[in-house]
Amino acid sequence: MSIIIDHTTPVLIQGITGKEGSFWAKHAKNYGTHIVAGVTPGKEGQDVDGIPVYHTVRRAVQEHPIEASLLVVPPKAAKGAVLEALDSGIKVIVVTAEGIPLHEMMQLRKIALEKQAMVIGGNTTGIISTGKAMMGFFPYWLDRVYKPGRVGVMTRSGSLTNEVTAEIVKAGFGPSSIVGVGGDPVPLTRFAEILPLFEKDPDTDAVVMIGEIGGTMEEDVAEAIEQRIFTKPLIGFMGGRTAPKGQKMGHAGAIITAGKGTVEDKVEALAKAGALVADRPSMIGQLLQKVL
Repeated sequence: MSIIIDHTTPVLIQGITGKEGSFWAKHAKNYGTHIVAGVTPGKEGQDVDGIPVYHTVRRAVQEHPIEASLLVVPPKAAKGAVLEALDSGIKVIVVTAEGIPLHEMMQLRKIALEKQAMVIGGNTTGIISTGKAMMGFFPYWLDRVYKPGRVGVMTRSGSLTNEVTAEIVKAGFGPSSIVGVGGDPVPLTRFAEILPLFEKDPDTDAVVMIGEIGGTMEEDVAEAIEQRIFTKPLIGFMGGRTAPKGQKMGHAGAIITAGKGTVEDKVEALAKAGALVADRPSMIGQLLQKVL
């Protein structure tokens, strides 16, 4: 099994005819993702690597069963594209764009929750169920990183994902599913909302969380462990240990504000809940060997 998507999930790509959209559509299809359609306004009748293109999401869902949509559109078009997908009944949406206005992200999260949909992002590399399907930007051809296994990964950082997952594989394990929640200040899906999916997945034995300074998502995870919402082993790694307070580090969401969101706060909360925290990526494999 896997979480969120697998090779049977019918996927739509919004923005499929653009440079990035067409590039990653071909790679996702080659990986085994069941891509049934794409959308670019004004381009209906075209195709990308055999994938039919439609003017609108509603036209696409009239012609194909669609359960998930990957958005490869610029930030200014992201809100409209998400709403179009939600209004068409799609329940899993991945938003790759970085820098979507804060108030729009807050509006989108509220609407997604009301519609009981999972919108992941923005500023995310996406989601991948290793060996089965992906929605996003993953160099799956790197066997030292994307070797299928039984360790779930959820992350705020795309670049750290490759480094940390390589350590998981080096230790003799591999990822089951990887979910990037993104690095913007308001994630449309939070870590604690993904944990129950890994908890229910019989093919996930443990979870590695790649966090960073800023926000309270990692503290929410600690609370979920304490409340027994998640009972499998969890190992965390926090990026930004040496970041000066008040200084944004890479991601818009990676900033300590009002004394909250420090690495120390997160490590303390996780340790208190019984999770293990790696001081550096190279320790993650050792900790996995300890708990598994």
